[in-house]
Amino acid sequence: MNKIFRLTAAFFILIASTTVSAQTLQCQAVPALMAVFLGNHFSVNQLNTEVKSRTVNLFLKFVDPNKQLLFKSDSDRISKQLGDLFESMKNGNCSVLNDISSTLIARSLENQKIVSDRLKGDFKLNESVRYQTDTKKREYPTSVDEKKKLLEDAVQTQVATIMAGDVKFDKAKQQLLKRYELTIKRTKEMNQSKMINLFMESFAHALDPHSDYMPAEQLEEFKISMNLSLEGIGVSLSSDDGYTIVQEIIPGGSTDRQKALQPKDKIIAVAQDAKEAVSIVDMDLSDVVKMIRGKKGTKVTLTVVRQKGGSSSTFNVTITRDKVDMKEQAAKIEYLDYKVGARKVKVAMIDLPSFYGGSDKNSRDCYHDLKKLVEEAAAKKVDGMILDLSTNGGGLLQDAVRIAGLFLKTGTVVATMDGKKNRDILADEENKIAYNGPLMILTTRQSASASEILAGAMKDYKRALIVGGDHTYGKGSVQVLNPLPMGWGAMKLTTQMFYLPGGVSTQFGGVSADVSMPTYLDIDDMGEQYMDYALPPAKTEPFITADRANSSNAAEAWKPISPELVKMLKEKSSKRVADHTEFKEILKDLEEIKKNEGWVKVADIMKKSGKDKDKRKEKKEKGNTAQGRRELWLKNPFIQESINVMKDWLSSLPVNQSLSTK
Repeated sequence: MNKIFRLTAAFFILIASTTVSAQTLQCQAVPALMAVFLGNHFSVNQLNTEVKSRTVNLFLKFVDPNKQLLFKSDSDRISKQLGDLFESMKNGNCSVLNDISSTLIARSLENQKIVSDRLKGDFKLNESVRYQTDTKKREYPTSVDEKKKLLEDAVQTQVATIMAGDVKFDKAKQQLLKRYELTIKRTKEMNQSKMINLFMESFAHALDPHSDYMPAEQLEEFKISMNLSLEGIGVSLSSDDGYTIVQEIIPGGSTDRQKALQPKDKIIAVAQDAKEAVSIVDMDLSDVVKMIRGKKGTKVTLTVVRQKGGSSSTFNVTITRDKVDMKEQAAKIEYLDYKVGARKVKVAMIDLPSFYGGSDKNSRDCYHDLKKLVEEAAAKKVDGMILDLSTNGGGLLQDAVRIAGLFLKTGTVVATMDGKKNRDILADEENKIAYNGPLMILTTRQSASASEILAGAMKDYKRALIVGGDHTYGKGSVQVLNPLPMGWGAMKLTTQMFYLPGGVSTQFGGVSADVSMPTYLDIDDMGEQYMDYALPPAKTEPFITADRANSSNAAEAWKPISPELVKMLKEKSSKRVADHTEFKEILKDLEEIKKNEGWVKVADIMKKSGKDKDKRKEKKEKGNTAQGRRELWLKNPFIQESINVMKDWLSSLPVNQSLSTK
């Protein structure tokens, strides 16, 4: 994608007037940065009343997502203050954010006292309590009594939810108290600089859900997720009750080589080189991670508490940082052998968690990783291939095009169009098919952006069978990421919409499955159409090139998916799903969620907790290792049913159509 931002002269003046050491977005720079967003956005190009109102609404939603912190009077006053901020910041005056921060701190302290007094009193779990989780159906409390009632219901629900994770009653109360204490700590850390970042993020999201302002630390996380590589000690961390816990040791990392840490170790302090250690108890996990990461070759000393039996020991360990290759988040393949009738078949199951890749020519990318796996599977003469995009939230557009090319001879894959109706068509030009056998793509409402391009293009060409949830996420917009000067982070801006070869954008509706099965994602708040200020759906003229997509060479040609095949596979799957215990449970739960209209009952939480105990135990035992997660993945009924659909497909084919001879 071309980076087309037109940085205004005023923006450059503001940059020049700021000292080189500045690492945070300055108040006086915000209006000019907003102008850059508006000047380049796909469809929203003016700072009108609507955009201002959206910004205010989103800011309030960010600081008080559950509408149980602020009073109605606070909300009204802050809305007025934020509305005035658009003018005052032109003169570099963002002092109103300090007043808003003070209000948030005061209300957090009040809430913490209300909850503390309740939990430390004669608190008992009341299974008759219901709590409305849909904030659109609630107003801000107008009095202390209203807030107390709201918090009482919330606390009942929160304690029940914690207990549902196999936590005893008294421990659940302690954990909830700790959460409220940590909320106060986090709120106090919201200085003016962070409030400016939050205001800018609110403005960006007011244009559409996927435009964003990324502060420096958020940009760094984004780069790591795309490159699948970072420099650090090679551990996966989690946070529990204010403590940083070692979740997993990444194979091949410096910690693994030094045998320095073990899963479940608590890290309570961090020291850089020979400097004094800094306590990290109650510190936000993202801040802890930033302290532990560092350049290759540097050293970090951790103070660790290790529990062994009924006793614990505290010790220091010094680890030399190194490059960490996050292999588990890259594409992976499993070969599964089955018997279909009298025939033995081999199925390649490929998991592609994201469309990753970096600008560095030495960094790994999803296209080359996947190309290698597909060619390997073809060489093994697999009978069928399943590409799992069910948790893939997207990534690089160009790689979606190149991956589509592994299964087509040549052909158009996606078109992008800007706000001025300039259309650009991207096509696979490599005159080669890496794999021409039965291809299935798994999707859910988590499958977004580049995943939808790949799945949608394969469906338009009748090249792949789409199996999974009812439809994909519905993100049909293209974003451009531009780093900002002075270490201010980056701006991510929606500049185009993309369209499938059939001419329809995935925006809003996504890509529907040929063969669907119920998932817990099939709820009314999961998907683009439920996002605040989502762009509307769109169409363009079809640009499919079906005549170029297949090969005239019988040995290389693939067989198009026919309506008859889809009908047969759908009928067989529907019968299995209707009789499957776990799918029936999912359908029952989805119906209950719909019927309750946002209300959550404490009794239902406790009831479901008892039913799911064995599943939680298995997930806890296996979820901390790559091998364990693989076993859980393959055991998932969603994956199992997709394999059954592939078996049905293969059983319908004549023996001479099988790619393998066994």
